[in-house]
Amino acid sequence: MRKSGILMPVFSLPGAYGIGCFSESARRFVDFLADAGQSYWQILPVGPTGYGDSPYQSFSTFAGNPYFISLERLMEKGLLERTELNTLDFGDDAEAVDYGAMYRSRLAALRTAYRRSAFRTEAAFQAFVGENRFWLEDYALFMAVKDSFGGRSMHEWPEDIRAHRPEAVAEYRERFRDEMMFYEFLQYEFFAEWQELRAYAASRKIQIIGDIPIYVSSDSADFWAHRELFQTDAEGQPTAVAGCPPDGFSATGQLWGNPLYRWPYHKETGFAWWITRIGRMRDLYDVIRIDHFRGFDEYFSVPAGAPDASGGHWEKGPGMDLFRAIGERYPGIRIIAEDLGYVTDTVRRLVRDSGFPNMKVLEFAFDSRDSSGKQDYLPYNYNRNCVVYTGTHDNETLAGWLGSILPEERRDLKDYLGTESDDPEVLVDLVIRMALSSCADTAVIPMQDYLGLDNRARINQPSTFGTNWRWRVREDALTPELAARIRKLTVVYGRS
Repeated sequence: MRKSGILMPVFSLPGAYGIGCFSESARRFVDFLADAGQSYWQILPVGPTGYGDSPYQSFSTFAGNPYFISLERLMEKGLLERTELNTLDFGDDAEAVDYGAMYRSRLAALRTAYRRSAFRTEAAFQAFVGENRFWLEDYALFMAVKDSFGGRSMHEWPEDIRAHRPEAVAEYRERFRDEMMFYEFLQYEFFAEWQELRAYAASRKIQIIGDIPIYVSSDSADFWAHRELFQTDAEGQPTAVAGCPPDGFSATGQLWGNPLYRWPYHKETGFAWWITRIGRMRDLYDVIRIDHFRGFDEYFSVPAGAPDASGGHWEKGPGMDLFRAIGERYPGIRIIAEDLGYVTDTVRRLVRDSGFPNMKVLEFAFDSRDSSGKQDYLPYNYNRNCVVYTGTHDNETLAGWLGSILPEERRDLKDYLGTESDDPEVLVDLVIRMALSSCADTAVIPMQDYLGLDNRARINQPSTFGTNWRWRVREDALTPELAARIRKLTVVYGRS
């Protein structure tokens, strides 16, 4: 059935106190989606972020970002006072997140709420801890230890706790019992609020498309507590890390630095960790988008310590063995395969064999640097089982892209659209219509494109640092008139 949705990160929601969160503004956005006739709200990963603020480099693949806890909700529960929050600096730009201010002020407010809360006596908290013990204790201790060392990476910790030695873990757990409880409180509050928001979305017939990275961060509770899952040496240090090869965009490739999975071990365990991870995501989302899906067919392996990715090579991934195991455990699970980038015949075969819808990005369809690959993204080559986007969080906004493409690319686009107009508003509207009118079962449009915003509203520019993951929408931009316009497009192209 033809459906459509809007891509909008949680941190990009409007509202007070510096960052989008699970506040009343989130519910108003759900209402906006419903009024606009949408079926899906696609978000980015919601894990706790560290240095660089990327949701794709999280301190835990299971934990939630405490910045998304609603301070308004904590005020309603009597755990915070508005006058207290008014003394804190949450940043002075309503259209961009100040992560330094979040680290200082939002965490300070959450610590105040923690001290006042009687959550320890709540049966729901005890049940939450019991159900999530498999990851929660490791995460809480990881964050407590990290705080004790001034936020430094686990690779800079003393050797005994860095290596997760049982005697050191026991010692630090005793030493930081209260600090661990603080992080358990944050997770309890995060997931309670998320489930309430998700239930509200369901009541408005809005489904959530969640997003999970293929890899975990090397500075994470996952890697710290479970080295057996990864390619490491006798000291528990990565022997190889993730990246992507040199291409037309980068002569030295991209060095991501994530530890690589020890796939033979995962297969020996029946992919137990992955099944647990996917099961957790299934509890949080209606549909799961898996980032860098091609890495399950072949992944790019770069020697640890290499200065760039130019010396890397391809290794075989788990292929269909993993997805057969997931499908047996969770029949009917809904997954979107992010198969962008360098796509080979074996990647195409894996996507086809899995049965998962893959992704089509219209900005890639007019890239003159990729004369063969761009054919995959032209709508007349789609099959129905795919998800079409104008762009993703890594792309320029449509308006920004139109201002940066080459003259011959712009000509090709206009020829495809059948227009001579150079008006950016007209072209943005026509590209959105190209996505919605395609045969793809699902179309997802970034919020910035419906608003016609330029690259100042771009979410992420890969391989850059310091200006990403910051954009926030103004509440007065989400008007009834905009919702009505989107709804009309949704009805015209049979996606209601």
